[in-house]
Amino acid sequence: MGRAFEKRKTQKMARWSQISKAFTRIGKEIAMSVKQGGPDPVSNPRLRMAIQNAKAANMPKEKVENAIKRASNKEEKDFDEVVYEGYGPHAIAIVVECATDNPTRTVANVRSYFNKNGGAVGKTGALDFLFERQAVFTLQKGNLDPEELELELIDFGAEEVEVEEDEIYIYTAFENFGVMQKALEDKGLEVVKAELQRFPTTTVALTEEQEEQVNKLLEKLEEDDDVQQVFHNMA
Repeated sequence: MGRAFEKRKTQKMARWSQISKAFTRIGKEIAMSVKQGGPDPVSNPRLRMAIQNAKAANMPKEKVENAIKRASNKEEKDFDEVVYEGYGPHAIAIVVECATDNPTRTVANVRSYFNKNGGAVGKTGALDFLFERQAVFTLQKGNLDPEELELELIDFGAEEVEVEEDEIYIYTAFENFGVMQKALEDKGLEVVKAELQRFPTTTVALTEEQEEQVNKLLEKLEEDDDVQQVFHNMA
């Protein structure tokens, strides 16, 4: 069928793999949210965030409902939230957030990825000074005035409001996540996506060849089913 067909097939398989991985991560987030705060999104802000992100990822409604139902079962396994920190090749700082039902397996895998790709796992908390934790809310721009919106949200912890194409990004401190989420809901603003991110306070510039070496490690980490998010300070 030719190279073009094989290329399309490879691209499609890659997309399916990414979608499956995204659904797995969101499913775990839903499960942890339900175990922590109950199955009612009205009284559980973390679950509301997970459901919002499921919609943004086009996760089928029945999958979301099934995930909530399974997590509501007391006999259903729970996931531990674990953070691993280390340095990759060329002293790039890397933070790995995981959700796992077997921490022993997860730490062994993460350590293996670092060791086999020129890095090493360090002590938890050792890299806190290199990253700033923030909550990021994404809204559709529509008829919203970003400058006016920023003024309205300053009192609720808005630190920065950015516009990119047809979306508005609202940044606030990690500890202000709940306050900002409620403020947006009270104003009737629909949040497309809400995330807790780690932004590097400084970045390290590498050559193209060096970047490829770091990316090999990042890809191995992101492929692991126990890994939720990976952050680094590579420019």
